Amino acid sequence: MPELPEVETVTQGMANKLVNKRIQSIKVRRYDLRWPIPKNFEQAMQGALIKNIKRRAKYILIETDKEYGMLWHLGMSGRVKISEHPSKPPAYEKHDHVQLILQDGTWIRYFDPRRFGTIQLVKDHDFVKNILLGHLGYEPLSPDFNAQNLLKGIKNRKSPIKNLIMDQRLVVGVGNIYACEALYDAGIDPNCPGCEITKDRADILCKSIKKVLKNAIRAGGSTLKDYRKSDGNLGYFQYQFNVYDQADKDCKKCSVKILRIMQAGRSTFYCPKCQK
Repeated sequence: MPELPEVETVTQGMANKLVNKRIQSIKVRRYDLRWPIPKNFEQAMQGALIKNIKRRAKYILIETDKEYGMLWHLGMSGRVKISEHPSKPPAYEKHDHVQLILQDGTWIRYFDPRRFGTIQLVKDHDFVKNILLGHLGYEPLSPDFNAQNLLKGIKNRKSPIKNLIMDQRLVVGVGNIYACEALYDAGIDPNCPGCEITKDRADILCKSIKKVLKNAIRAGGSTLKDYRKSDGNLGYFQYQFNVYDQADKDCKKCSVKILRIMQAGRSTFYCPKCQK
């Protein structure tokens, strides 16, 4: 599944190529995604000017000059294909579910083989109250995600800290890869109960999460299975992994073998010496 850095990379790519352009034509080829595309989608977005594109958690939010904005989610395998060349779009691929053609000839396609994503209309651009976004916690790259606010969410929790920082109600977008990498960077055992994290350790962890996510965004995200950026290129943060998917390899800091354990149904990778 694309995680926050991948979605941020796609969002930036879309913003660079689509903002201040008007939609000339729309074609929905398949409505039955995880959350069905509204039947009035084509009518609502026809002729809309794309004014802004931003990210909230793993959702792409598109503001227009119409009554409705758009909310895009890539699900498990979705990606966005864009071409700025003013030519006839190529033949559809099997899993191209939605196509937008802009007035300057740019075309965009939403591609999702597993159909776990969605495109939704958001009336009056009220993204904050949307049912898919209303429960979400802090953005990890925002000033609000700090030691004080992290401690508020974990101070009475006995769950492992790794599970807690992956809870979207506390902080959004810290998926399995980046949780493992951030805890390694912070030197924190992923099994440590949240209630045992001190203020100093919480401060270090917040900084590590921000650092790891920013590095991944600069690198273009991680390419795992189906992920591609909006321009079709691959991300390469996976070549910077310190612990994720490195079981039985030597820790880069101390040479002790990286361990793999299971937490909440997911693989966790960590160094038993560096992460106390």
